[in-house]
Amino acid sequence: MEGTAYRTQEAVLKRAQEIVGIPLGTIDKTGRLSTGKGAIGTMIEESWFGYSPNSESEPDFPEAGVELKATPYLRNANGDIRAKERLVCNIINYMEEYDRTLRTSSFWHKCNTMLLMSYEHIKGMPKTEYRIDKAILFRFPEEDLVIIEQDWERIMDKVRRGLAHEISEGDTMYLAACTKGESAASVRTQPFSPIPAKQRAYSLKASYMTQILNRYIFGAEENERIIKDWRQLSAHTFEEYLLEKVRPYFGKTQDELKAILGVESKAKNLNELLLAKMLGIEGKISNCEEFQKAGILPKTVRIQRDGSIIENMSFPAFDFIELSKETVWEESDLYNLLAPTKFLFVIFHENENRQYVFERVKFWNIPNKDLAEVGRVWARTVQIIRKGVVLVPTPKGVRNNLPKSTESSVAHVRPHGRDGSDKAPLPDGRMMTKQCFWLNKRYVKAQIMKG
Repeated sequence: MEGTAYRTQEAVLKRAQEIVGIPLGTIDKTGRLSTGKGAIGTMIEESWFGYSPNSESEPDFPEAGVELKATPYLRNANGDIRAKERLVCNIINYMEEYDRTLRTSSFWHKCNTMLLMSYEHIKGMPKTEYRIDKAILFRFPEEDLVIIEQDWERIMDKVRRGLAHEISEGDTMYLAACTKGESAASVRTQPFSPIPAKQRAYSLKASYMTQILNRYIFGAEENERIIKDWRQLSAHTFEEYLLEKVRPYFGKTQDELKAILGVESKAKNLNELLLAKMLGIEGKISNCEEFQKAGILPKTVRIQRDGSIIENMSFPAFDFIELSKETVWEESDLYNLLAPTKFLFVIFHENENRQYVFERVKFWNIPNKDLAEVGRVWARTVQIIRKGVVLVPTPKGVRNNLPKSTESSVAHVRPHGRDGSDKAPLPDGRMMTKQCFWLNKRYVKAQIMKG
């Protein structure tokens, strides 16, 4: 293929840093910014670096071995920075990729060194007013590479077993295989099964990109690590390592664990504090480096003596108006929250003395078929909100026609506000108690009991 004028990594970086602070509208020579997704990166390639986007398989600067990635971030109300989205790399060719290694894979060939160009995504601001605020060359640190290699092997293991159609973003920690295509129906053949598999691309999870942005763009300090020396993962996956660390505590009551670990707290998140101590973490386990990068959510599950569980699993309250504007399941907020997330169930069982005993931990991510069922509940919810939610006053409050737990074996919608007066506007101007999506507690219990 034709190369570019920038043949060394130093030349690429120097030119990239010259764009910092310039409104992108003054750079765009072709009107590219008015096109769809990925327009900013493509515009920079064409109008700033002066070359046309290249083939899928080669890095953007082939002689320098550098791939350009324009990376948007959001600034929360409290000033925290988070990646707006996952960083999508290249399409996975199941027929060719399975007999390679990470270092000979198409992902590594294309993305082992990336030019990250960050910009703040501000709602309502035209792309022409955006400005690149920093440009850096990024190479994966060794402590991340050991987990990324395990992620790559996990993806390829499913391909080798003829299960490419069962690949899920939640299977892995940092490197994922996200759906990629013109529609949800985009599929590819796989080598060891006649079942068509969804077309997927290598991607770095949004949670991973959030940490990369914070550390390498904004200079934040690294969080506490569970893995103090990455070489400890040479013979174990992260999940196996964590399990071995907590296994000695199985069968202990909460009071016994508090005494052993020196925890005196009576806080509601006591079980999470206990788990942190088991893993050698002083702060919250959810804030440790590996959990932050992988987007792992710890969830305490208490199994009652009769075998039931108390908790449904809830997600953040949704904005009725914004939800009504969503049109594609795979691009919805709920999908992007649920599909890549790996949960860590921390399971306690009530004994005959009404004490909770630490039984075990379990990593879990939602299977594709169940994710599709959540998608059906999402679609029905969007449809109802667009049409107009039916609100019926009753002696016990206001009843609505959003999907109930009796209508799906996996998910439903129910209130998620402080109380009945905690409301948000509907598209038609009426006010309604805040709602969110929930996974049914029977479904959660079934997932916990598997294996």
